[in-house]
Amino acid sequence: MEITSVHNPLVKQLKLLGRSAKERQFTQSFLLEGTHLLTEALHCTYPLNLVGATAPWQAKHRELWHTVRSRGLPTITFSQSVLEVIATSVNPDGVVAVAARQEAGITLQNFGLALWHIQDPGNMGALIRTAVAVGIDGIILSAGTVDITNPKILRASAGQWFRCAMQSVANLQANLKHYQSQGWQIVATHSQAKHSLWQWNFLPPTILLLGNEGNGLTQELIDLADAVVSVPVADGVESLNVAIAGALVMYEVLRQRSASAEAVAIINSCAKFGKI
Repeated sequence: MEITSVHNPLVKQLKLLGRSAKERQFTQSFLLEGTHLLTEALHCTYPLNLVGATAPWQAKHRELWHTVRSRGLPTITFSQSVLEVIATSVNPDGVVAVAARQEAGITLQNFGLALWHIQDPGNMGALIRTAVAVGIDGIILSAGTVDITNPKILRASAGQWFRCAMQSVANLQANLKHYQSQGWQIVATHSQAKHSLWQWNFLPPTILLLGNEGNGLTQELIDLADAVVSVPVADGVESLNVAIAGALVMYEVLRQRSASAEAVAIINSCAKFGKI
């Protein structure tokens, strides 16, 4: 059966799901849009409650549709006009899905990211994408941060959302103090910091702390940090976008740790052959 009416109750529900954080919270579910996100969700075996697609999409992506059906997932066919009403993106490619909202505690091993009141979905998605790329253990989200299941975040993460462990906390300051008591260093970013990211040692277990796009971090969080670093910019440039600044610092952490691991490997190799 194909749903062709935009007044269908399911269509109204899915449309609301993509546009309302309150609805996503209430139903503990969220909307995926597009072939790429569906593919990534399936690859990561993320739980899906429903997959809906147009008939032309099903014909074009027979193998992927077969995968969906073979896993026993509920499926439905939408007309193109109905799917366009459901989707939040411009020119949707023909498929949407409903995923179960899951948020469990995260376990940080030696590198974490903490975000304070990040509001822009594009920035959040870019930070998630970079965090996964550098192999971060997980992201801690403060209360007041943009809803993590916002469709724009999923698209901006290029599907890496499904590979990133994330946890929202009611009191970020208390959470960070707990990690400090366990020997972690908290490194905050600020455009006016005395030390640049190149002058700090990121080899110990580290949580990188990034603040709101407009207001940055609170003074309490800055005072809590073990170090505050800046990303150097040319004269006349006030600061960088939080997603770009965060990416640069995350890759500096990766660079230092990769160089350290390489140095240890060289030393061990020399020791093995009696050269040191």
